[in-house]
Amino acid sequence: MQVADIRLLAQDVKRNIGKVIVGKEEVIEHLLIALIASGHVLLEDVPGTGKTMLAKAMAKSLRCSCKRIQFTPDLLPSDLSGINYFNQKEGEFQFRPGPVFTNILLADEINRATPRTQSSLLECMEERQVSIDGETRSLSRPFMVIATQNPVENQGTFPLPEAQLDRFLLKVRMGYPTREDGIDILKRFKQDNPLDALESVADGETIAEAQQAYSQVIVHDELLAYIVQLVEKTRSHADVALGVSPRGSQSLLKAVQVRAILQGREYVLPDDIKAMAKPVLAHRLLLRHATRLKEHAAEAVLDQLLRELPVPAEDLSEKPG
Repeated sequence: MQVADIRLLAQDVKRNIGKVIVGKEEVIEHLLIALIASGHVLLEDVPGTGKTMLAKAMAKSLRCSCKRIQFTPDLLPSDLSGINYFNQKEGEFQFRPGPVFTNILLADEINRATPRTQSSLLECMEERQVSIDGETRSLSRPFMVIATQNPVENQGTFPLPEAQLDRFLLKVRMGYPTREDGIDILKRFKQDNPLDALESVADGETIAEAQQAYSQVIVHDELLAYIVQLVEKTRSHADVALGVSPRGSQSLLKAVQVRAILQGREYVLPDDIKAMAKPVLAHRLLLRHATRLKEHAAEAVLDQLLRELPVPAEDLSEKPG
């Protein structure tokens, strides 16, 4: 698959999801970036803004399997991964797969489960496999976790640990629709749910090919240094207790490569890094207590660092040397 093919694929999927989701082009694009980059997404917003609908529309557009699981305090790790149970009729133990054996896993209100259950997703998200009773089972390809959480209600929730947050390529906020989009939503859903009539425009095999091909995008050494400098600055900022890890810089590189494709280029520009820095890096910053209480404080830190860092000015459309 060529870079141009990936862009056409993303355009088709984005247009198809847009038949259900109104006015969220940037959010849909971010989900596609995560999907093609083999990443996972944390959707944060209040209930009723279309998070579940967005995940289902993406799965249906890709002709992929999608399973939803409601995270609750009594949810066990085995409820996600599956169990070996004794089949009395057959007289032997058999494996009953859990909901992680799918292409797109919608983890609804992930912060309502206990840390033990949350951590059971770590191996799935990082290794694309599950270890049960000493046996390792591979997950489907593609595999993507779309997790949602409510930022307002804290009662009965367990904040995601830093190790868990670091596994999410992007953190995206849906946001409320504009007045015009709100009217369009009412018109669109007045009689039928458009999700029911949505048809697929791609399949899992095509997505898997795109996941292997996007790395063809050229990234100049100057831009690699720009990414590393930005990440290093987060570690020494006065308001940051824990900066971005090397995994975060790798995630930013993957995201900007895919974004360049969606913008119609085969090479990365500084604008790609600026556009993806906050959705990729903000949730990885552990802020000091006084700063943490401010709304969008992590995004403000990144905005400041991006303003201060000198931007590479060389010809970035070709690899050096």
